Order: sequence, then C-alpha cells, then structure tokens
Amino acid sequence: MTPPAAARAASLEQIVPVLRTARCVLRAPRLTDFDALHAITGSERIGLTGPSTPAESWADFCSMTATWMLRGHGMWTVEHADDIAGFVLIGTEPGDREHELGFLLTPEHEGRGLALEAATAARDHARSVLRLPSLVSYVARGNTRSERLAARLGARPDGTLFDGRVTVWRHWKEAA
Repeated sequence: MTPPAAARAASLEQIVPVLRTARCVLRAPRLTDFDALHAITGSERIGLTGPSTPAESWADFCSMTATWMLRGHGMWTVEHADDIAGFVLIGTEPGDREHELGFLLTPEHEGRGLALEAATAARDHARSVLRLPSLVSYVARGNTRSERLAARLGARPDGTLFDGRVTVWRHWKEAA
C-alpha cells in the first residue's frame, strides 16, 4: 500500500505535462532529483551567484517545483537514456517582469545537443500551450555555452541586468 503522502505527491506530479523530444523526456521533478540539481547549482560552474549551499539549492528546487501549482509552469527534469541530464524551466521569481526560459545541464551531458532539444521543447510549450506574451533567458556574461545555446534557440541579446553582468536574451515579445 502506498503511504498517503506518497500518493498525494504522485497525484500532484500529474499536473506537469510530459514533453518528449527525439532523445529526451521532460517530466515533473521528483524528490530523488534533488541531488542532481545540487550537483549543478552547488558547483563552481554556476556563474554569477557562485556555488549554492545545500539549503539554497533546496530552496530553489522547492520554488521551481512549486511554480507548477502557483503559475501553471515551472521546472522539468530532463531525462536522457534513463539518466538525469539536467533541468529546464519556464519560471518567474518575485520581481520578474517576464517569464524566463532557464536551462541547467550536468557536465557529462553537455555538448550533445540535449540542452537545445529540451529548451526548444520548453520554449515551444511556453509559446503554443501557455501562450506567454514574452520569454527571456538570463545569461551571466562570459557563459559562452549558454550564450551559444540562447542564440541557437533564436534569442537575441536585449539589454543587461546587474551592472552588465547578466545579458537578457529575448526569445520573443508580443506587440502591445
């Protein structure tokens, strides 16, 4: 018999759409995915903010997952060949004026085109299903992998934030 809390968690997982690409499955985050997220956000590779503590990674994991219930979009876990390749998200944080397309891959899954596949699926979902009026990616200046990915997704630089340390990459903005 499934404990009631586990059954409730499984039923909430059903609200997250599953997106499939040629090589990836984007699915709802699960508690067991936290270590993979912290391996990314807790590393020196994270960029602008530096490595996160486990508590900071946990807060991010919870907020990006809860966004599904609060806003109807959020973070997906990206699976490739039954392995966690990383995460993509359509997110908004307090104070954000626009929705963000974010992407985080594990080092061993970089350079294979998986980020492009997963981010394309999330971007297309944001536009065609969610019908969001705009979408941006925030990329720390000098993060050449993410800059190249944003460009391959068709985004263009559109200003900076944090004294020029972050470039806003615009995927689209509907006419007012």
